[in-house]
Amino acid sequence: MTESTIAFIGAGNMASSIIAGLIKHGWPTYRLVATAKTEATLSDIRERFNIETTVDNHQAVSKSDIIMLCVKPQSMKTVLTDLRPSIKPDALIISVAAGITMESLQNWGGEHLAIVRSMPNTPSALQCGASGLFANNNVSTAQKALTDDIFRAMGIATWVNQESLMDAVIAVSGSGPAYYFLLMEMMEQVGTRLGLDADTSRRLTLQTALGAARMATEGDVDAAELRRRITSPNGTTEQAIKTFQEQGLPELVEKAMNAAVNRSKELAEALKD
Repeated sequence: MTESTIAFIGAGNMASSIIAGLIKHGWPTYRLVATAKTEATLSDIRERFNIETTVDNHQAVSKSDIIMLCVKPQSMKTVLTDLRPSIKPDALIISVAAGITMESLQNWGGEHLAIVRSMPNTPSALQCGASGLFANNNVSTAQKALTDDIFRAMGIATWVNQESLMDAVIAVSGSGPAYYFLLMEMMEQVGTRLGLDADTSRRLTLQTALGAARMATEGDVDAAELRRRITSPNGTTEQAIKTFQEQGLPELVEKAMNAAVNRSKELAEALKD
């Protein structure tokens, strides 16, 4: 693992999250290099991580075994097409850009390249992320293992065997943190309307969310069973759950997630050649 050099093309928040996770898990800093358009951005990266930086994408790519494409989706075509002559034939390309299809990545970078599409989410910044991964047929077993190492440094990683399922990954985990933030936001607001001061309502809401997540991830039963266990017949929780169900929350969640899938498909189409 640590014999591979990784070039981060684009040194924004996601690149920083990945770099932080890798260093925390033992990846040598001298095996990491980051690029950005401005020296100001690179100065911050150097100060935080003590890794090599450069404004020259070609310099970084030409000596790297793994190339993490962390640029904005609308910039991907220009960046990857420009880099094409400098990419090693046996390099592993990993894209973290939402909406850029494998077809487009291969058209811009080369049909022969080993390419992985990834969809990390924002909790990756805390090494508590969830990432979906899809590989083309050129990616070897060893390269898949390297990809696992990279993304598990930020949380969990899971592979899908059909590229179309990346849209579902976006709907579940890519956009998912915002769903929970919205629910927390609403619970805090209602708590204050019920008489709690804002700070108390916020602290109770956030700790409840944290505790529920830990129970779901650290226990040996699914979320539905956990819900049943704390929903006493004729109790307060039962009344709240019944209200959610009667007002159509399950159908609304499905509708919202399908809207995310449809928008992902629209963006992918718009970003094609």
